[in-house]
Amino acid sequence: MEENNEEIEKEEIAVEGNDTIKISNEAVATYAGIAVSEVAGVYGMSGGFAGITEALSGKKNLTKGIKVDVGEKDARIDVNIIVEYGARIPEVAFEIQNRVKKSVENMTGLKVLEVNVHVQGVHAISQKEENKENSQESIED
Repeated sequence: MEENNEEIEKEEIAVEGNDTIKISNEAVATYAGIAVSEVAGVYGMSGGFAGITEALSGKKNLTKGIKVDVGEKDARIDVNIIVEYGARIPEVAFEIQNRVKKSVENMTGLKVLEVNVHVQGVHAISQKEENKENSQESIED
C-alpha cells in the first residue's frame, strides 16, 4: 500500500437523515492491522514503504501490508503477511479473516465482504536468534 494522500480516499456512509460519516481507507486499514497483530503465528506484515516510515518516526505502522477498498457500505481487505515457521498457515489465515472481519465491522459499521490473506513468506528462526533465545531462557532459570 503506497503511502500518499491520493490513495487515502474518504468514502461516505449514509446515516439517518442527511448526515454522513466519512471513513478513510487508512482508518479501516488501522483496525485491520491491529486485529492481524493479535493473531498467533503472524511474524509480521509484508509490503509497502512502512519500513522507512517506521525507521524515521520510531512508530510501528499498523497499516503496513494491508490494502483496503471501501465502498458506500462495505469493504474489501487484502492482508499480506509473513508467518512464523511451524505455524499452520490455514489456521493462521482463518483466524486473521475472522478477527479482521469482526473488528472492522464492529468499529466502522461497514460490511466486510472479503478478507484475502496473502502469505508472502515464512520466517525461520536463524541459528543466531535460537542461541539468543536459549541464552535468555537459561538466564531466567
